[in-house]
Amino acid sequence: MKLWIVWLVLLGSLSLHGAERLVTLSPSLTEILFALGVGDHIVGVSQYSDFPEAAKEIARIGGYSNPDLEKILQLHPSLVIGQHYSQQLLAKLEHFHINTLMLRLETLQEITQAIRTLGKRFHKEHKAAQLIAAIDTAATTAPKATTPSRVLIVYGLSDDLRRNNYVAAPGIFFDDIIHICGHENAFTPSLLSQPVLSYENIIALNPDQIVILHSHRTESDVNATRALNAWQQLPINAAKRKKIHIVDESYIHIPSHRVAQSITRLCEELNGD
Repeated sequence: MKLWIVWLVLLGSLSLHGAERLVTLSPSLTEILFALGVGDHIVGVSQYSDFPEAAKEIARIGGYSNPDLEKILQLHPSLVIGQHYSQQLLAKLEHFHINTLMLRLETLQEITQAIRTLGKRFHKEHKAAQLIAAIDTAATTAPKATTPSRVLIVYGLSDDLRRNNYVAAPGIFFDDIIHICGHENAFTPSLLSQPVLSYENIIALNPDQIVILHSHRTESDVNATRALNAWQQLPINAAKRKKIHIVDESYIHIPSHRVAQSITRLCEELNGD
């Protein structure tokens, strides 16, 4: 590590007089901090932090897999907040005497706990309680199935079903949402060791419904009509019942307070006529 960066860190820490300077290592954390009302203290965010609009104006420190340690140090953060997959980077930052906070945001319970933890850290307990209450309300009021079905949630839309298809496994918030909506996850680890399915695996699972999480921003070259037609040709219950859904919402992949919207959206899709 360059010596001048070490000096910048030390000088910066002396000149900030205790002002919060926050760096977030995921879009989810950026969103939560803005929702809590401390977004104006964020000085660095990860590559895809684009909500709310103000987040787009903040310095970028890299993406999930390639955060730039030197860029983070140059921002003189008082606290760097990351998720569990950033553990190694957070450990490196601690060597420079930078405070870090690691949170898990995989299940709904972990998301609400992270909101509570951040609310307490920044003395925004009341706002945190409001965000958690909105998630609880969405879970309570979302449309529920009268007859449970086996649901498969697929990440990403493609018209080439021979490729590997990544799906939502138990232990993440999409699995929680499937159950909130009154259904069962068609994928279980007891059937396959990894949530990566081939064309043949999907046919063997024979789900009753499929939800494909499409992002037009990152998959703009995909012809959604052609891709949906390819899925509908599969010899599975979901195709026969015309229960293959494409959901394209900017918030749908983000495990933040906006998971309340994801609960409502997915339950409406799964339980609509």
